[in-house]
Amino acid sequence: MSILVIQILNSLFYASVLFLIAAGLSLIFGVMRIVNMAHGTLYAVGAYVTAWLMGKAIALGVPLGWLFLLLPVGAGVVALAGFVIEPLLLRPFYRRAEEYQLLVTFGLLLILEDVIRFLWGGMPITADTLQDVVPIMHIGGLVYPGYNLVVIGIGALAAIGLWAGIYRTKFGVMLRATSQDRRMASALGINVGLVYMSAFAIGCFMAGLGGAIIVPSQAAVLGMGVDALILAFVVVVIGGLGSLQGALVGALIVSFVRTAGIQFFPEIELAVLYLIAAIVLLIKPTGLFGNA
Repeated sequence: MSILVIQILNSLFYASVLFLIAAGLSLIFGVMRIVNMAHGTLYAVGAYVTAWLMGKAIALGVPLGWLFLLLPVGAGVVALAGFVIEPLLLRPFYRRAEEYQLLVTFGLLLILEDVIRFLWGGMPITADTLQDVVPIMHIGGLVYPGYNLVVIGIGALAAIGLWAGIYRTKFGVMLRATSQDRRMASALGINVGLVYMSAFAIGCFMAGLGGAIIVPSQAAVLGMGVDALILAFVVVVIGGLGSLQGALVGALIVSFVRTAGIQFFPEIELAVLYLIAAIVLLIKPTGLFGNA
């Protein structure tokens, strides 16, 4: 029973991180109709920035409890990058074919990978000190990091906050109106450019927050963004690209299957995920909650 409880908690832990990445990816596509190939690298930037800031804070003698405030700061840096990237790099390609948008975001992926290598080098950096702030849990005869429960809580709060922002605010109305008909929204007086820039920044913030909360548990390493992007694509393929509910359900499915796979059949764990995605595509090409 203790092992089962830990497996469920591990699944919820990975689901929280995956949801943040996939929800940002789905939000950007749902509003702007752009598949952001650089989304995973923005997640990596959030991890690196947060780990670097925590290292500097610890060197300056900042109390460990205050380090939690650096999690949204690291994500905020990625959001600020999004505010710059959207108008300067992406906006000129909105009227181009989708191939151009894919190429420009893939080029952004390569650029950001080199920026990470230039700023932080090729060695992994960690922020595992933050885990020491939260007490360890005892489940039966086993121990479990209390910080993982914090990550689950952050994921749940992010899901509620994103849902409320989209469906319960005036900005959410403008966001949904722009996603459904850009020209009509512009004719009604909505600043479409500002909505696009805000949507992209929010999506970047979600990716950066995913990187920020994962780095105390695992080191920030080169290539982590590509790995996260692959899993995020599996999530949105299952749940439906552009659907917030699909991102949540897809993240839960992928996380539970992957956690069980690592435990019982590690050799074919990724193959099982791709098989599930293929079955969903055969039954419903738009995903479980995607719109045709």
